Amino acid sequence: MDADKQANIIDGKAFAARLRGRIGAEVARLKAEHDLTPGLAVVLVGEDPASAVYVRNKGIQTREAGMNSFEHKLPADTKAEDLLALIARLNADPAVHGILVQLPLPDHLDSDLVINAIDPAKDVDGFTILNVGRLGTGQSAMVPCTPLGCLMMLNDRLGDLSGLNAVVVGRSNIVGKPMAQLLLGANATVTIAHSRTRDLAAVCRNADIVVAAVGRPEMIKGDWIKPGATVIDVGINRVERDGKSRLVGDVDFAGAVGHAGAITPVPGGVGPMTIACLLANTLTACCRINGLADPATSV
Repeated sequence: MDADKQANIIDGKAFAARLRGRIGAEVARLKAEHDLTPGLAVVLVGEDPASAVYVRNKGIQTREAGMNSFEHKLPADTKAEDLLALIARLNADPAVHGILVQLPLPDHLDSDLVINAIDPAKDVDGFTILNVGRLGTGQSAMVPCTPLGCLMMLNDRLGDLSGLNAVVVGRSNIVGKPMAQLLLGANATVTIAHSRTRDLAAVCRNADIVVAAVGRPEMIKGDWIKPGATVIDVGINRVERDGKSRLVGDVDFAGAVGHAGAITPVPGGVGPMTIACLLANTLTACCRINGLADPATSV
């Protein structure tokens, strides 16, 4: 890429707003044609401030999309059996189509046990072992929200991903692994790299698509980016700069913007897509549970 050119900035806020608009239209159609209102239940255990803000924002956006929002706030010392009993009630509630248990849970609760108690059909986070297995074997699955949002932005930017070299930096169960599965499903050639990959710079330089989800501030340098590549930065890291706290991604944005063809900023890139895709998943779950075709908002 020429030195005087800069990447197109992928505006996640604007993309998410358009997606929420399409979701709202589909919800209105479901109500009019089938007398159905998608419902999302969010369970928060304890008083983690970041989780509380996130849950509040989810509730606001759920209601703005015309869906029902059910919020269950439990004390930090809630017993496992009481939490599992609540999930069982939500599984059986026909008004609830999506169930999300906000993580992290207090230390005395087994997250895997709790998550896998959710009915896979209502698992809008895509974290149950059944949905993980379905995604990995190419079957219809509920897909984790952040990778789903990344794929939507890549499809919008690049169209057909067939044959493109994609590098996913990060191997988490929440982002890295499902992102790789989605890219494989889109016929990209996929490499999963991580902090211990030998010559990570060389691996990234061969990529048409770089998805950074390693959780290390500005680890991926600008000159690691192939000229014209599309960069999706999932990282959200708080750092101190000049005595002030600020958010940065896993990619050195200032360095990469002169190399990439398109890049997501932090903040304002992937982040806004996560809640929008949660709503998209709730809508999809509602349709599937009621034997209807997937909505136009699904991938």
